[in-house]
Amino acid sequence: MDMLIVGAGGIVGALARYGLSLVFNPADPAAFPWGTLACNLAGSFALGSLASAAEGRLPDWLKLGLSTGVIGSFTTFSTLSVELLHLLQHGRLAAALGYGLASAAGGLLSVRAGMALTERRRYFAVKGGRP
Repeated sequence: MDMLIVGAGGIVGALARYGLSLVFNPADPAAFPWGTLACNLAGSFALGSLASAAEGRLPDWLKLGLSTGVIGSFTTFSTLSVELLHLLQHGRLAAALGYGLASAAGGLLSVRAGMALTERRRYFAVKGGRP
């Protein structure tokens, strides 16, 4: 059953990533891959938020489907690696460095921002106030 849940989520995440890449990624392999960066940062934010929100609140099957299925297929380290190599092969050292740093540091910051936002919303929900 877990495989079906991950597979169903994977379809959703893969289609969403493909759609964003069609809109934001240029066909030129030497161009900056904005779509992949957006997917990876948004996915990092979503996974951080889910990790914080899911603590004892979501059933395991739903966490699995969302994290491994949807978010796992929406984000992509392998595409990041290929695009980074293309930038380097086309002599775009500054773009490659910026892409690598934005992906790594931005991913960490996005996970933390997702967690912080969820924790803040939970805090205010418990206190009865508005965030």
